[in-house]
Amino acid sequence: MVEQAVVEHTTAGVTAGRQGGVERSDAEPVNKKEKRSLYQKRIKIYPKLAKGAFRRWKWVIMAVTLGIYYLTPWIRWDRGPNAPDQAVLIDFPARRFYFFFIEIWPQEVYYITGLLILAAIGLFLITSLAGRVWCGYTCPQTVWTDLFIAVEHAIQGDRAARIRLDKAPWGVEKVLRKVGTQVAWVVIAVCTGGAWVFYFADAPTLAADLLAFQAAPVAYITIGVLTFTTYLLGGFAREQVCTYMCPWPRIQGGLLDEESLVITYNEDRGEPRGARKKGDHPSALGDCVACNQCVAVCPMGIDIRDGQQLECITCGLCIDACNSVMDKVGLPRNLIEYSTLANVERVRAGEKPRLRLIRPRTIVYSGLIAVVGAIMLFTLVTRADLDLNILRDRNPLFVALSDGSIRNGYTVKIINKQHQERVFGLELVGLPGAVLTVVGAGADPGALAVGPDSLASFRVFATAPRDSVTDGAVDVTFRIVDQAGGAASNDTVFRGPED
Repeated sequence: MVEQAVVEHTTAGVTAGRQGGVERSDAEPVNKKEKRSLYQKRIKIYPKLAKGAFRRWKWVIMAVTLGIYYLTPWIRWDRGPNAPDQAVLIDFPARRFYFFFIEIWPQEVYYITGLLILAAIGLFLITSLAGRVWCGYTCPQTVWTDLFIAVEHAIQGDRAARIRLDKAPWGVEKVLRKVGTQVAWVVIAVCTGGAWVFYFADAPTLAADLLAFQAAPVAYITIGVLTFTTYLLGGFAREQVCTYMCPWPRIQGGLLDEESLVITYNEDRGEPRGARKKGDHPSALGDCVACNQCVAVCPMGIDIRDGQQLECITCGLCIDACNSVMDKVGLPRNLIEYSTLANVERVRAGEKPRLRLIRPRTIVYSGLIAVVGAIMLFTLVTRADLDLNILRDRNPLFVALSDGSIRNGYTVKIINKQHQERVFGLELVGLPGAVLTVVGAGADPGALAVGPDSLASFRVFATAPRDSVTDGAVDVTFRIVDQAGGAASNDTVFRGPED
């Protein structure tokens, strides 16, 4: 049995100790509200590497999210001979957004709006259920900061080693470790910016052009900007982004309620805090052994024992740290756990805790997601692969010809969303005796060719006898029909002199 007395040692300014096999940390919550000042220089946080279920989940989610981001532009998707084969592509020159089997045209930007609405409501739902799990696991700032910290840990060592390295005088080892860390960060940042531009052009082609310095200047500028921001935010700003730059910590307060899962310190069980050895649990003390390991592993630099805080990103690393300590001293796990404020009150009242996932706000959020998703799915499934737009000339409104007939000019735009050429016949409905003429050599209203996956514009004149136009205007309909039976129409008016 290890003696209860704490044996402390100081190494390069780092104070540590062990008691009953439990390592004690001198980590302080530098982001504690009482200690934080808007005009104070940032105090660097040295998060310790946690081990446990939540840390493993963060590794898995980091690998999945980074894999999706870096590899998606290289996935191929066969759309036929006349379309790009990149699965996900934002093609600005062609004004298209490709997502596997879905192709979005500029006229269908409402799909993007729908996706943003779904994302927002989904985030509201997740937050109302499980707090800031988005921030703790999948937010890009969290993912890249975790990656940068992992690199820093691999090159410079764990918390104590990094603190010693920063306090040590400059020498060969310090230079190599510091420079190596910065180089690795820059490589990650360049890869981040490089992966982003691949979403806007054919990835293999653009990669070859970038390496040959033949890519467009905007590609290099974009990579440079994203490299700088990734390097700055992931390497240096870190928790400052979440605390000062991101609005989400402040918004989430209106989305949480007493039944939302949050990281909770069981104060009734843990207090009063005090040191003890394994197997010795004085009745005057709570289960918290005051080891400070929950503070040491926190990437936000807070102490969860201070209660709910804006800075907490609900990553669960403090739970891993605390559970490992509880195992060592032979006490029950989950002194720090995912729980609800309502359950805290239930336990204090001697009631059994329960999880209420179905609540009015979660029902509303789920219903909105279902409605918006159903609308988007219906419009996507039923959307036509053919569209017709008519723009009528406004100057002049009409022209009176020498034979007394009236002529109106129109711009007819035909959108062919199929990946093959189509030939259309154009007709005007609602104006007896009208004749259509298409401007251009060899243009025939009965055989207008439109290329695959493209838009074609035609200049069209409609001429009608004077007695067909009454009251200055006639409602008419332009209609197109292709040889395969596809059809589309668009209503407009035919103008003439008022009697």
